[in-house]
Amino acid sequence: MKTIDEYFQRDYETSRAVFRKNFEKIKRIWPNVELSTHFIGQESDNNTIDMIYAEGTHENERVLFMTTGEHGIEGFAGAAMLDVFAHELAYLLDEKRTGLCLIHALNPWGMRHRRRVTENNIDLNRNYLVDPGHVPENTNQEYEKLQELFLPSGKIESLLVEKSNIRNHMAKGAVNEGYSGLMSAKGMGQYEFPKGVYYGGKEKEESAIFLKGIQEKLLETFDRVIHLDWHTALGPSNEVTMVMSDRDGRTVKELKKTYGLKNIQEYDPEEVKGDSTNHFYAIKKRSYPDKYLFSALFEFGTFGTSMSATIREFLTIILENQLYWEGAVHEKDREEILDEFTAMFYPDDHEWRLAILQEGRKAMESVFRNEGLYVIKG
Repeated sequence: MKTIDEYFQRDYETSRAVFRKNFEKIKRIWPNVELSTHFIGQESDNNTIDMIYAEGTHENERVLFMTTGEHGIEGFAGAAMLDVFAHELAYLLDEKRTGLCLIHALNPWGMRHRRRVTENNIDLNRNYLVDPGHVPENTNQEYEKLQELFLPSGKIESLLVEKSNIRNHMAKGAVNEGYSGLMSAKGMGQYEFPKGVYYGGKEKEESAIFLKGIQEKLLETFDRVIHLDWHTALGPSNEVTMVMSDRDGRTVKELKKTYGLKNIQEYDPEEVKGDSTNHFYAIKKRSYPDKYLFSALFEFGTFGTSMSATIREFLTIILENQLYWEGAVHEKDREEILDEFTAMFYPDDHEWRLAILQEGRKAMESVFRNEGLYVIKG
């Protein structure tokens, strides 16, 4: 068995190489498996979405679908889960009736450059509009009212001063818009400020077009689609949180009883625009009503869920974005901002990584078992 740190790679190229190497392990179970490479973006010679795809060797009753790297830097933890699956869990699935679709780095530019967004500054998980020709009007008016918070301008001259300014704008925003308005502005996404955080874009991103095509293909080919999308940051530190759209139809209480997971959250699609999970449910409802879909995000928590953690998250996201566009006068400020950003999305911490492996295995095994994938062969 691999050591803990061997599951977590230091750069995008190494992570991709590990994924491609695992193709040979998968092929021993699914002889019909294919490895495909899709070049993405302006740096397409270097940045690729890689996919391992196989149909059931006898029939296509269901498919296990796992995606990583939708938010760039978060893809390293997701890639570790794909590696765990290939080494420890793949052989437990019933390949006769089960297909497989594993995707490494939906946002390869972001993963390579250790940013959450694409090279166009787009939060990819706000770019999957069900009606792509129509960007919602008047979306996220709270964000527009809180521009001073979300869009600080100018080069960072003093990190201490900049942090103080952001905290003051947060306090002012909480008074004027309420705490729920502040959090709504953060979570919904926005389509008006191309250099702002949480920008969903006015055009379809290549990666989003690619994933939409895969969603359609899997719903068309298989009767049951089981989708796990790996992310980091949200939820209690060193724990996994399963995040479900209420389009699933089950309550949080029902989900906890079924999957036996400690942390499960549910969200309303009306409060989050352009995310991939709700696009998945929308096309199922529209074109494949008789198919079964389980689609959930699995978040590995870093900073935690306290008020101080929420403030720290705001500071980290906003300052990293300001640094990218405006720069910093002092190198030590630049390094501190980037170190904090890494700590939020891909901590270089042995305890966190150990917990992630344990929590990720537990989540996968629970889903495999309860969705009829986890079959022990004897």
